[in-house]
Amino acid sequence: MENNINITVEIQKYLQFCAKRKNLDYKTIKSYSVDLRQFTEFICENNLLWISKNSIENYIDSLHNTLKPKSVKRKIASLKAFFHYLEVEEIIEINPFHKIQIKYKEPFILPKTIPLKTIEKIMNYAYMVRKRQATSYGRKTALRNVLIFELLFATGMRISELCSLTNKQINFSDYIIKIYGKGSKERLIQICNKNVQNLLDEYRREFDFELKNYDYFFINRLCNRLSEQSVRNMINSYSKGAGVSIHITPHMFRHSFATLLLEEDVDIRYIQQMLGHSSITTTQIYTHTSINKQKNILSAKHPRNKLEIRI
Repeated sequence: MENNINITVEIQKYLQFCAKRKNLDYKTIKSYSVDLRQFTEFICENNLLWISKNSIENYIDSLHNTLKPKSVKRKIASLKAFFHYLEVEEIIEINPFHKIQIKYKEPFILPKTIPLKTIEKIMNYAYMVRKRQATSYGRKTALRNVLIFELLFATGMRISELCSLTNKQINFSDYIIKIYGKGSKERLIQICNKNVQNLLDEYRREFDFELKNYDYFFINRLCNRLSEQSVRNMINSYSKGAGVSIHITPHMFRHSFATLLLEEDVDIRYIQQMLGHSSITTTQIYTHTSINKQKNILSAKHPRNKLEIRI
């Protein structure tokens, strides 16, 4: 029965199922599509039976030889979910994953953060660039760039969430931003800093025409949605201009947002909500990065401080 099944056709049906029945995010579906395509390419190149337990094990071995554990874990999960779908829909009689043992240790990698002084340095440079602009276009672009830095740090939003931000998601009366996260989950972030509030008001005045005629909040010179790569390039350019030696990414602002709040004794459950994490386990990674908090605790609370040693 399985030998007569067209795997390419079934993958397309599965992706439609993920989109229409499971209502998964388009980026998740895109990742599934890439992962499953790579599996079929491996099967075809090596002339293997796709339903075979040995074929899947060979594919998994090849992943371990070429990719990092985190990528391997995701690709196996994609394939496993596909075979589970085939089993539930009774397209295959036996799911080969039931007889495959998968065990590997994923290395624990701390999220990379930006020191607060470095953030301050980049921000100051961004404001200086803005002051030096002589043309109307230059001033508007520099204003947009400053606001991007401020919102990344003020909200901890992902770069995809920032670039997808629409005018309707921002309440200028209360300075509340509605963010659509992974899986279309909504969360609200309040902008409380007065300087950032003033910057939002100024941006609305300067981009009044664009905001009335286009959907996206951050746009390029062609009035199209500002791309994620454009933001990355801008951050790289400003970081170099500020004399920052470390490579800064947009996601590092998100990590810094969470870590610095944790160091200020903000309850991790609030941080979880602000980041849009479904599970507290995901947020708990930041408890490992608060080295300043650790320093304060050990300096003030360590029992060695109570010892009276004659030296």
